[in-house]
Amino acid sequence: MERQEKIEIFKTILKRLHQGEDIETLKKEFGEIIASLPPFEIPAIEQELLKEGEITVRDIVKMCDLHVELFRGAVSEAGREIENLPSGHPLRSLYEENRQILKDSEVLSLLSSSAFSVEDGRKSEFLKKLKELLVQMRKIGFTHYTREEMLVFPYLERRGITAVPTVLWSKHDEIRLKMKLVLELLENQNSNERLKKEMLELSQMVADMVFRENNILYPTLKVLLSEGEWVAIKIFEEEIGYYGIEVKNEWQPSQKPLLPFEIDPRLDEETFKKMPEEVKRVAGELKPDTYQIRKEGDHDLQTGFLNREELIALLKTLPLDVTFIDSNDRVRFFSHGRRIFHRAPTVIGRMVQFCHPPRSVHIVNRILQSFKEGRKDVAEFWINLAGRLVHIRYFPVRNEEGKYLGTLELVQEVTEIKKLEGEKRLLDWKD
Repeated sequence: MERQEKIEIFKTILKRLHQGEDIETLKKEFGEIIASLPPFEIPAIEQELLKEGEITVRDIVKMCDLHVELFRGAVSEAGREIENLPSGHPLRSLYEENRQILKDSEVLSLLSSSAFSVEDGRKSEFLKKLKELLVQMRKIGFTHYTREEMLVFPYLERRGITAVPTVLWSKHDEIRLKMKLVLELLENQNSNERLKKEMLELSQMVADMVFRENNILYPTLKVLLSEGEWVAIKIFEEEIGYYGIEVKNEWQPSQKPLLPFEIDPRLDEETFKKMPEEVKRVAGELKPDTYQIRKEGDHDLQTGFLNREELIALLKTLPLDVTFIDSNDRVRFFSHGRRIFHRAPTVIGRMVQFCHPPRSVHIVNRILQSFKEGRKDVAEFWINLAGRLVHIRYFPVRNEEGKYLGTLELVQEVTEIKKLEGEKRLLDWKD
């Protein structure tokens, strides 16, 4: 097929996409023709059409839907198994996100290649779309990558598989930093060549990560993690959020959630054999993490365990004052580490109204009443005390059903905090 014929076919596809035709229909009609082309051919033709003014930015996004499906969407056997998981299963959600991420990286590559070669009248449209796309893609690091790092990697590490999470997390951070750099360059309107180079590198980095995950990480997770482990991941993933997908919760698991410290981390030989070769090579001799985090005498605090000694020391170490007033307005607890306002055990059991000057009791009562009635969630004040800026906050404490249990008072000196500017990412200790 001649190049001009390919271009004409693309024009036809784009026109029909623009008119709202379904991608699946076009795949059936043109799939064999497009799939017969080398993967680099489609972006090259699209870029040519862009320069000629034949297609718009909107058309590019639609077109990428199609050729990501045809080329990058080549699904391995492991991928097909993942795609067959019910919607809402955390592994399928990760996999579906990667389809959107790959599409966005393709759009970024095409726009980056073309934005600085189109005529000036269209350049602003391309740069605007580039910025919108990059702002959107930064969310990959806050959603997709964060879910893997915080919810998935601990299960691998528990089993002694530490190299894979370490490498992937390092790559995640490289992508995050590259995204930040590219956005800064775009904002500051740096040289076109530098910007184009960095954007194309970013596009490739993002696409490479998709392939690493789809071909190495996800097949490994499919083999290793039990239903109970996925249930635990599911519980916490919505709090972090998803990238570019709407999750339909069709998955109905029957197992109870299993956190990493609750599993048997030892791998049997049969399971090890099923893992991807790339993982087995870097895993070497597995040394499962058998540390028992829960010890005799620990208090179960829902998000972890502490014994009495640890709990007391922790509260003493906090760089703020903590006081708890129960639902009957009685002082029930205070921390006695770095206190700003004096407290002594004689205050335990005292009515909180008697702990304040008579002139301010009406304010105390107003705060407590609003908390009890559920009308307010915070009251705060700040004062200057002998040259120090002191921040005082009150929060209602409620149980899972919303029942009022009491009020928490936090007092913190923020003099030095208020002076902070910019960033400090490196440790500046001098040994």
